[in-house]
Parts: sequence; structure tokens; C-alpha cells
Amino acid sequence: MRIGNRRLGRKLLPLKNAGFRGAGKMRLLIALAIGVFGLLSYCSSHKYNPVTGEKQYLSMTTSQEIAMGLQAVNQMAAKHGGLHQDPRLQEFLDSVCMRIIEQSQARETQWRFECHLLADPNVVNAFALPGGQMFITYALFRQLETEGQLAGVMSHEIAHVVARHSAQRIAKAQLTQNLIQAVLTGSDSQGMGQMASMVGNMINMKYGRDDELQSDTIGVKFMAQAGYNPHALKGVMRILNQAAQSQKRPEFFSTHPNPENRIEKIEAAINQLFPQGLPKNLTP
Repeated sequence: MRIGNRRLGRKLLPLKNAGFRGAGKMRLLIALAIGVFGLLSYCSSHKYNPVTGEKQYLSMTTSQEIAMGLQAVNQMAAKHGGLHQDPRLQEFLDSVCMRIIEQSQARETQWRFECHLLADPNVVNAFALPGGQMFITYALFRQLETEGQLAGVMSHEIAHVVARHSAQRIAKAQLTQNLIQAVLTGSDSQGMGQMASMVGNMINMKYGRDDELQSDTIGVKFMAQAGYNPHALKGVMRILNQAAQSQKRPEFFSTHPNPENRIEKIEAAINQLFPQGLPKNLTP
């Protein structure tokens, strides 16, 4: 019996190890399938954007972006104390936004543009939701010195919309999530999954900063098309830089590159787009 048990043990041990190896291979195959599916879905979603002149990878339709933005309007307004109650200020903001939209390349797009003045007197910020919903806080609005500077802020946000930056980031986030899931499926290590998540977040942050600089360039073009002097956008950067010297850092800086660096990029964009000089009689 002892000999029989020893022989039985020698036969069972390899079978047990083979089972573990089989489960490991299956896990890796599933992980590979998840990763490949995520990459194929991302790469097959490309569309050409005539405003940026680039091929973009998007997972949402135009109508889906518009619906997403509209659904989030009330929530975003509530986070900043609601909408500003002075109708004259909102009307002025609307007039500047509509001038940019109707007289620039933005008019050729399908987005449902709306500009909202938020009541928040403390948080210096401006941002855009997918589909055309744009916001500026009163804290930033009241610091602007000219109509052209307001046009610069809103041209930048309109540029985010037409360049579909939100949809791009959503598609990249979905790709990142699929790759992270593949890593977690193929590995028992929690640390490996955390590392993959950190790398994914860093990649998405890099793309976000590039988006901001691209919006500055598109905003320069939109401003000039609408009859505003794009040099006013540099004035906005100086105001933001001065705000940075205060004790409370503007919320604007959490998602936007340093204003000093952006002034150089804006100047370069103006020179590139208008090598013969800007048109005359532009609104400052």
C-alpha cells in the first residue's frame, strides 16, 4: 500500500501543477482578448475633424455628446452657486459668444452652443462640457478688462467643443480602462494593476495639456475671424498669472498649463496664422 500511495502521489502531483498552468494560460488568453478588443475598438473609431485637420479616435456620436452636456448643466451650475442673476451680464456674455460662433468656423459645426455665467465669486475658472455647453465664473469674468479678453476666454472654450476634446478623453479613458482590466485579469498582483492605473492617468493628463494648447491656437483663429484682436488672449494669461500670486490658486490651473508658457504659444500661433500681420480694426 505504501508503494501504491507513493506511485499515486507521483501521478497526481504533475496533474495538479498542470491544472494551475492551464488556469494561468486561460487567464492570460482572456487578458489578451480584453486588451486586443480594447485596442481594436479604439483604433476603429477614428473620424476626421475639419476644424483641427486631424484624425480623431471617438467613441461617441455628435448627438450623444450634446445630450451628455445638456444633462450636466444643472449639476455644474449648482457646484458654482448657480447662474448669475444679473441679466445684463448674461446678455453681454451671450452677445460675445454668438459673435464668435456666427462669424468663425464654429458656425459650420453641429454643436448646440450655450454660454453660462456662473455666480461663483471666488473660484476663477472657465470650462466647456461636451456638445457646446460653456461656463465662466463671475470670479474670472469680473477680472477681465476688455471685451476682447472675454472673447479670448470663450473662443478657447468654443475651441474645446469643436475639437471634441471631451469625447477624445472619454475614448482614451475607455481604452485605458480596458488595458488596466487586461492587466488585472492576467496577473494576480494588485500592485501591477495599481501601476497600470497610474501610467494610464499620466497618459491622459498629457493629452489634456496638449488639448489646452491646441484650443489656444484654434481660439486665436476664431477670435480674428470674429473681428477680435487675438493679442487680448495674452492679456487673459497675464490676469491669470497675477491671480496665481495670490494665496488662493485659481481652479483654472488644475487643468490648464502655466499662463507664462501659454503666452509664448499664443504669440507663435498669431505669427503662424497671420504671417502678414493681423487684419485692421479688430476689437481689443
